[in-house]
Amino acid sequence: MPKHADPSTTQQDDTYAELRHWITLGRFVPGERLKIRNVAAALGVGLMPVRAALQRLAAEGALTHSPNRGVAVPQPSRAEFDDVLQMRLLLEGEAAERGALRLHDDDRGELARLHAAMAAALARGDARGYLDANEDFHLRLYRAAGSPLLLTLIETVWLKVGPLSNRLFDDPAAAGVLNAAHDDLMEAIARGDAAAARRAIERDLFVAGQFLRRMCGG
Repeated sequence: MPKHADPSTTQQDDTYAELRHWITLGRFVPGERLKIRNVAAALGVGLMPVRAALQRLAAEGALTHSPNRGVAVPQPSRAEFDDVLQMRLLLEGEAAERGALRLHDDDRGELARLHAAMAAALARGDARGYLDANEDFHLRLYRAAGSPLLLTLIETVWLKVGPLSNRLFDDPAAAGVLNAAHDDLMEAIARGDAAAARRAIERDLFVAGQFLRRMCGG
């Protein structure tokens, strides 16, 4: 059963949630075809819940479905990517500013731990470790904003760019700059400057976006 399974939900719901999480984290790459049997084996579930989850994700635009190729991960164009990036700047900038004002001591401690984990992952060339810690870092800050609707909108937008995040490290130069904005963010939080926290997140998204944009279609 998916690792995030909740006893109060059905296997179909759990399978959908886990696949959605995998897409957000970039476990699949743009253009990749998702074979139901392979996905079911990876999740340790039957074919039916996987088929239903893939159909649901395709209906949300996170995946594409065609008679010839089945279900696949979409390859965004540069125009589509630019649109998504603008929405991320708006939504995540707002969440960062609100969150910075409402952080508790345990939030600050966890952000510091994840910040260090990202730096360590970059140092050892661990792309998966970096992306996992990066997601947890951003979620911790955004949840502190106290707006479930804002968080839902952010996670929906993440579905559009998650697969591209797999390719952040195709360019060796990325590792040298990806954590710089997080350094600025931690400093802004330490001095209680919510506006600077917003600018740091916007810078983080913009810098990563310049690497990812090169991976888009025409």
